[in-house]
Amino acid sequence: MATRSRAALIALTALAPVSWGTTYAVTTEFLPPDRPLFTALVRALPAGLLLLAATRVLPRGAWWAKAAVLGALNIGAFFPLLFLAAYRLPGGMAAVVGSVQPLLVVALSALLLGQRPAARTLLTGITAALGVSLVVLKGTGALDVTGVLAALASTACMAAGTVLTKRWGRPAGVGPLALTGWQLTAGGLLIAPLALLVEGAPPALDARAVGGYLYLALANTAVGYWLWFRGIAHLTAVQVGFLGPLSPLTAAVVGWAALDQTLTPVQLAGLAVAFGATVVGQLGSRSASFPERTGRGDAMGPRTTTARRIAPGTVIQPLYEEEDASEAVTTTCSAHPAARNASPVTSTSHTAASTDHSGTRHTNRSTPRSRPLL
Repeated sequence: MATRSRAALIALTALAPVSWGTTYAVTTEFLPPDRPLFTALVRALPAGLLLLAATRVLPRGAWWAKAAVLGALNIGAFFPLLFLAAYRLPGGMAAVVGSVQPLLVVALSALLLGQRPAARTLLTGITAALGVSLVVLKGTGALDVTGVLAALASTACMAAGTVLTKRWGRPAGVGPLALTGWQLTAGGLLIAPLALLVEGAPPALDARAVGGYLYLALANTAVGYWLWFRGIAHLTAVQVGFLGPLSPLTAAVVGWAALDQTLTPVQLAGLAVAFGATVVGQLGSRSASFPERTGRGDAMGPRTTTARRIAPGTVIQPLYEEEDASEAVTTTCSAHPAARNASPVTSTSHTAASTDHSGTRHTNRSTPRSRPLL
């Protein structure tokens, strides 16, 4: 992947956690209070149904179960657990717990993707969590055990969803937009009965709330998760995981710019530390990035072959046969004269070969057009 296009891909993927960082400001300023499950439902289900209608592609076979699992991890379980943690933990403790997501992604990538973590990657993950804690952690307070467990569970769900999305890829012929629609719909359907059971009927909405929900459903969720899953397809899971801390950092910046909140020197230092760790997380995984996997392929990444030294004078057969079965392909032997008497290279196809006194090798093809030899 070219350096410029790779940087553009990382920047586009980073827009997802940046947009998620605006959720707190939109929720507090535009939406009705004390309706976290209804907000989660409105974020996920309408966006998922809209993408399903736009793509008109449904899962097939095993992908019904895979889409349900990914939808539960990335949306259906993640949203309610995240809101529960935010309501029960003081200050920015939920964000601090969530900032360990890169470390969880590193561990799950080693377990499920076979990617051994480097010491620098682990140190970068710890640094990112430290930077986020300097930004959002305010004061001390009694920690609620349920809130801490909910924060850890939501972080683990997002990390597992990221790694499994990378491992499973997507079906051949299915774009990331359709995959996003599957997960949002599955997650929204999982949240719907829970929201109705816990919070009851939907609240009355004014124009301000409708605008806020439209932003969350379209830009924040539909576009945001499409960029996120698109990035997972092309980058390593660790690279994408290190973009997660941008969400609480964005929330702090939006609070300062739009909500008249102050940023202390310690918080500014934490912003610099966390952002620096995010950048280092991308540079450290640069050599490990590999292209998107769709359909059949190795779940552990691209297939590799071992290069072999070729002796002078060896005639290399092409990977594909020529278009005309009767066409003669001529190659000239070079180097040592002894190579002219060497045995012809064999392949899985039937080939008639001869060598004249000038050292010129004539090969008559007898295989169908464009049939691979390997």
